[in-house]
Amino acid sequence: MATIDGLPPLREVIQTHDLVAKKALGQNFLLDMNLTAKIARMAGDLTACDVLEVGPGPGGLTRGLLVEGARRVLAIEKDPRCIAALMEIAAVYPNRLSVLNADALTVDAGALLTPPIRVIANLPYNVGTELLIRWLSPAIWPPFWQSLTLMFQKEVAERIVARPKTDHYGRLALLAQWRCDAKIVMHLPPEAFTPAPKVHSAVVHLTRLDAPRFEANFNVLQRITAMAFNQRRKMLRSSLKGLHPNIEGLLTACEIPPTARAEEISLQQFCSLSRAFAAA
Repeated sequence: MATIDGLPPLREVIQTHDLVAKKALGQNFLLDMNLTAKIARMAGDLTACDVLEVGPGPGGLTRGLLVEGARRVLAIEKDPRCIAALMEIAAVYPNRLSVLNADALTVDAGALLTPPIRVIANLPYNVGTELLIRWLSPAIWPPFWQSLTLMFQKEVAERIVARPKTDHYGRLALLAQWRCDAKIVMHLPPEAFTPAPKVHSAVVHLTRLDAPRFEANFNVLQRITAMAFNQRRKMLRSSLKGLHPNIEGLLTACEIPPTARAEEISLQQFCSLSRAFAAA
């Protein structure tokens, strides 16, 4: 069977290297090379970019990134069983693929790549959200990356792009949309993966903003949104009562009804409240 890059089909690679997906590592392999190349294209022109990929597994998306012209790919893979398969890809693309057998949560990837940098990954389910939050909350903004093109469970993807007054709206939406433009660019059914997960998946593309959308102190905003959404069914005057002795006054000054609930409040309003609290 022909492939788009002359390397063996991914099912053959998995069989050769005995790469049975491990649930403990959140592995679900995407084997359709046409789909992996399409995901790579969703990130834009890669020819002048370094790319960070987390959880490449047998290298399906890795190959898609290289076929689509990525200047250089750094693939961080925790599972040592996958390294041999990835090194076979590196041999076909000299000086364009670096493979690191490590836990992505412990690696300073920005120090290993040359800007401009894009992050493109079919993230392991068990660490996907944690990695996203880390990429969205560095000590210094803007971060090392220009954009994130990431595969998540569909429910997580919907939480990232959710709007006020919807079921999925919460802290993840606020954090993502405060510092990025975020949109879902692709949906994938369970049968696209091996093994097939029990849920649908979606690819989210996030483009960083040079500065946050609205002025706010990150730590203050995090504190307020945590208090508000941890008791999301309560009115804000109750969920935020520990924030300030005159919380109703602060809410009213920001044109936020004290009787409103967290899911009814826009990002702009939360940032306004954060500034008012910091000033008070």
